[in-house]
Amino acid sequence: MASLEEDPIPLSALQHWAYCPRQCGLIHLDQAFDENVHTLRGQAVHKRVDQPGVETAKGVRVEHALPLWHDHLGLIGKADVVEFDKARRPYPVEYKQGSRHKAANIAACDDLQLAAQAMCLETMFGVDVPEGAIYYASSKRRRVVVIDPALREQVLHVVDAVRGMFRTQKLPPPLEGSSAVQRCRACSLHDRCQPEAWQGVAMRQARQALFNPEADMGG
Repeated sequence: MASLEEDPIPLSALQHWAYCPRQCGLIHLDQAFDENVHTLRGQAVHKRVDQPGVETAKGVRVEHALPLWHDHLGLIGKADVVEFDKARRPYPVEYKQGSRHKAANIAACDDLQLAAQAMCLETMFGVDVPEGAIYYASSKRRRVVVIDPALREQVLHVVDAVRGMFRTQKLPPPLEGSSAVQRCRACSLHDRCQPEAWQGVAMRQARQALFNPEADMGG
């Protein structure tokens, strides 16, 4: 639960944390953001849906850039698109670049952001939001996401982690291991983050500890 004295967490921070905690810190603590081909493509995808507006198609009310909030969790942001049926039940649709055949670990970051939007809509409209969709611009196809209990629990876990980062104001370390290679390579903040340099320091500290067990690992 959020404290009344704390600023709300942007919904985008949850997706950034799920992708890489250090990326989240660089953007939301250091206010750093650099462009690359991936971010520019993302901006192009969002150009239309980022403009607030309402339209109706086949009996469905479609709202673009709808403001969202969740007072209990301390979240704030906006949804790319929310569709409302005749019963005014909201259905969030998040727009992403690329195709719906993204790697599962990357797609999971999108799912978490969508689930957080659904949870906001539930508190705002007092109805259940059991699913939503990710629309991928390259393939022009949707992927339905079920907002199940496991995904909701993951949202709560990430909210706590991001809030902890904001409270300590401490930048998380870079990702490590083979799973980090693809994410680091695609990240526009790679040059600021310098994960290879961080890993080099960690390796030197590990060698020190190996040959000198009394060495201070904290540096």
